Amino acid sequence: MGVAGQIDPRSGAVLFAPNIGWRDVPLGAELIDRLQLPVVVTNDVRAATWGEWIHGAGQNCNDLICLFVGTGVGGGIVCNGQILSGCGNTAGEIGHITIDLQGPSCTCGNRGCLEALAGGWAIARQAREAVSRDPMAGRLMLEMAGGVPDLITARLVAGACQNGDSLARDLIEKAGEALVAGAVSLVNAFNPCRLILGGGVIEGLPEWIDRVARGIREQSLPQAASVIEVLPARLKNGAGVVGAATLAMRLFGSEKKGMRSRHDKS
Repeated sequence: MGVAGQIDPRSGAVLFAPNIGWRDVPLGAELIDRLQLPVVVTNDVRAATWGEWIHGAGQNCNDLICLFVGTGVGGGIVCNGQILSGCGNTAGEIGHITIDLQGPSCTCGNRGCLEALAGGWAIARQAREAVSRDPMAGRLMLEMAGGVPDLITARLVAGACQNGDSLARDLIEKAGEALVAGAVSLVNAFNPCRLILGGGVIEGLPEWIDRVARGIREQSLPQAASVIEVLPARLKNGAGVVGAATLAMRLFGSEKKGMRSRHDKS
């Protein structure tokens, strides 16, 4: 199972999942008890990275980054044929790299995170606040939301942008700038062969893929920029399910051969 949070690799407990308000939830143990089956719990975007790497846009590539922009922003890093887990099993928290030291607050408690600038919840929050301050400025968004600012979503903002709403266009422009900044930092830090972009916001704004590719060419270190491919995720909403199944098959298949235990830092 993939969960949007930080996972204890030994127990499968969800240590911290800010977007769903979970702390220290013993999910792995509860699932094993309820299902009477072996269970592996991992971060949801790391699961999606497994899916794209083995079965999607990352096939036959051993150095890549998956960057998923949906409700939040997350990622997975494959380096030399291994998915990085980090010392505390939190590697890949791409959404919480700092883009703007004075930026808006994030659900993690920090300020100016990539997720707080380009994530779906952040785009929706910015739009709701702007419309509440000046309903006329975001008239189309407000109409699309039935006159209720709290019903404005990132998908609605993207639709209003495509229909000529200037406020929506400005919000999407700023979120896109933040995403480019984050992508450039990742390319400079990890020098991947591929950057794979997916998630609901990317699917609603597919032009962001070319924008990110252009930003990398213009702003990343020349050698890193010269070798990278920027590709759309291939498995779309199925990436997490496919990846979680792939990880479970690998872990439990090797367990039968006596090679590895049920708990794994992947």
